[in-house]
Amino acid sequence: MSGDRLLDQVQPHLLSAAPYAAVQPPEVLAAKLGLPVDRIDKLDANENPFGPSPKALEALANYRSYHIYPDPVQRRLRESLANYLGYGPEWILPGAGSDEIIELALRLFVPDAGAILNFPPTFGMYSFLASTFSQNVIEVTRREDFSIDLDAAISAAAGANLIFVASPNNPTGNSISRDELEALLETGLPVVVDEAYGEFDGEGYVGLVREKPNLVVTRTLSKWAGLAGLRVGYLVCDPAVVEIAMRIKQPYSVNLAAEIASVASFDDLPLLQDRVATIRAERERMAVALEQVPGLIVFPSRANFVLCQIEGIAAKLVQTELMERGIMVRYFDTPLLQNHLRLSAGRPEQTDRLVEALTEIIPQLRG
Repeated sequence: MSGDRLLDQVQPHLLSAAPYAAVQPPEVLAAKLGLPVDRIDKLDANENPFGPSPKALEALANYRSYHIYPDPVQRRLRESLANYLGYGPEWILPGAGSDEIIELALRLFVPDAGAILNFPPTFGMYSFLASTFSQNVIEVTRREDFSIDLDAAISAAAGANLIFVASPNNPTGNSISRDELEALLETGLPVVVDEAYGEFDGEGYVGLVREKPNLVVTRTLSKWAGLAGLRVGYLVCDPAVVEIAMRIKQPYSVNLAAEIASVASFDDLPLLQDRVATIRAERERMAVALEQVPGLIVFPSRANFVLCQIEGIAAKLVQTELMERGIMVRYFDTPLLQNHLRLSAGRPEQTDRLVEALTEIIPQLRG
């Protein structure tokens, strides 16, 4: 009975909240199939198949003061990021992955009962976190080529407080054009450009932050630097806003291991950039190979993954068959992405196993 009374005090909008659709660790599938975990091809979360930098792993192993709290303002990490980006550290705020940075943007710019402008299909964390704050989500659906409907976006912006746009977009893989970005900035609203996959695309828009006062760029070390498990993201924006954000964020959200590995990664930058180039090349090779699979429509991508549509077969069935072979991929059966798979670029041998499996599975399911 006391439990019922406690439940009655939970915020009403959270009682029916849907959980974020996160991916499962490969150990779960390995145990189900009775396979060693290194036999699982994890191509469902866009992780870096090469893992962290050797210097990052060495720095983590050699550090001896994990019993001490981390620096609450992440001085060393902000200096490393500043050198990498060509900004002063006062422009940069790190957080526990892009997720904390997105949450901070919502807290900074969206009032109670305010709204964000969102362009589905896109990264689900924007609408997920907004809903947990009881904020509204105004959605402007992307066009068939996944570009933004600018007329509809500008019209809808009148009811919003903040705009989120991913570039390259997850899960579609396309980037926002300069004209699209300029049009969104012209609304005068804060515009958060999420460049989680920016290193795979190229320079991106981080260099525009100095001249565009309402532009916020977020990035992460999860993908290109192979640190997804340590959770390091950051934003670049007006130093006056960074100063406020630094005051309201949790002081120790970037843990010591994450900071140590991140700083060491920038000491191994040439190696990591070579890996990025390798992943980009493998993405292109994978796309070409997938185009040869009957029944697959392959969309161009500037990230480290490829989106495909399966003609006439439920994507869930294909995903299940792949899992039985130890291959993990992400599927979508939403109204905007009917029967789609998102396939991460892995190592060449993983790509080959994936393409071989799809070549067998799709004709079998068609009968």
